Amino acid sequence: WGAVMSTGVVCTLYCTLGGLKAVVWTDVFQVGIMLAGLLAVIVQSVLLQGGISTIISDSAQGRRLNLWDFDPNPLRRHTFWSITVGGTFLWTSVYGIINQAQVQRYISCKSMFHAKMALYINLVCLWAISICSVFCGLCLYSFYKNCDPWTARKVSALDQLMPYLVLDILSEYPGVPGLFVAAAYSGTLRFVLLQSPPALAAVTIADLIRPYLSLSEKQLSWASKGMSLFYGAVCIRMAGVASLIIPAAISIAGVVGGPLLGLFSLGILFPCANAKGGLAGLISGLALSLWVCIRAQIYPPRPENSRPLALVTHGCNFSGSTNWTANRGKSRKVGLPFLADNWYSLSYLYFGPMGTVTVITVGLVVSKVSGSAGKFDLVQELDNSFGKTNFAFCDVERSTQTPA
Repeated sequence: WGAVMSTGVVCTLYCTLGGLKAVVWTDVFQVGIMLAGLLAVIVQSVLLQGGISTIISDSAQGRRLNLWDFDPNPLRRHTFWSITVGGTFLWTSVYGIINQAQVQRYISCKSMFHAKMALYINLVCLWAISICSVFCGLCLYSFYKNCDPWTARKVSALDQLMPYLVLDILSEYPGVPGLFVAAAYSGTLRFVLLQSPPALAAVTIADLIRPYLSLSEKQLSWASKGMSLFYGAVCIRMAGVASLIIPAAISIAGVVGGPLLGLFSLGILFPCANAKGGLAGLISGLALSLWVCIRAQIYPPRPENSRPLALVTHGCNFSGSTNWTANRGKSRKVGLPFLADNWYSLSYLYFGPMGTVTVITVGLVVSKVSGSAGKFDLVQELDNSFGKTNFAFCDVERSTQTPA
């Protein structure tokens, strides 16, 4: 609780006093820390293993570099198509208009050009962190390919594998293991305490306070700071039950992102959509996504769909070899329902696309049945072929006007 309280209080105070500017500059600093921690692990691993080629060769022999799996089966957890399609929907929801924390950053830029440049710079940094993270995983496998610490019960959880490697190869360098801890800590902070309170405060002010109370800009500023303090305190309190909330939150984030993306896409791309269609589509998309996600947790997929690779311990001090799927995998229940081996086994990467398609489909059907929203004004600059196609599909009356 000491670490939780100290971290929460410091983050809440500088988010409240410094505002978005403090959050953004803290993000920049933390990205540097994350890259430094990952690079420290990579450089030391490459030196100890005798070069990058050794790590790549070990990973290839262990079937850890199967990049071109074009199996279209949606039940397979990780294939080229599931990662490409599911990843596209995931990152569109993260960096698109449904993420208030990101929109808050976009509108804080001086111009559209600055907002685009910020996204391009973010893309480069994201690629760098992703590549370094993947290569750290390859280094981890190369080191322990003959003696897996998790199978050998040297660690009690998968999350402890990378810290175990860091202590194994960097413990003789004072401060360097702490750098990796700071890197992991930075990655956690910038997605939790540094984004949630300011974003929630902005939404509260814009949707719940400004429309109903006549306050001056100074009063709204103080109200925003008060909301940031309140939401920061809520985050600190939630940390007490984080072990129960975080796994559920990670799953629900993907489930909710797809339907929200579908709702915004429905409103932007199809002018015939109305409020009834949007509400019906959103409820249907959320219900379907949550249903499949929850049932997938109750009835885990078959091993042939998740395809866990064998991890051995014959290189450890004790003899014998242990298979990960045999001792650590989830056992399947007897008497499974019919949908357990098909619908409930859908790759979690398709939860987002499923929710998006459901919202758009149901929303269009309900909108057509209940009656379209009527006549629309279309700005001439936006009168492109895609817009014409959607107006023709929706069969609504259109008037064209020039930009104001």
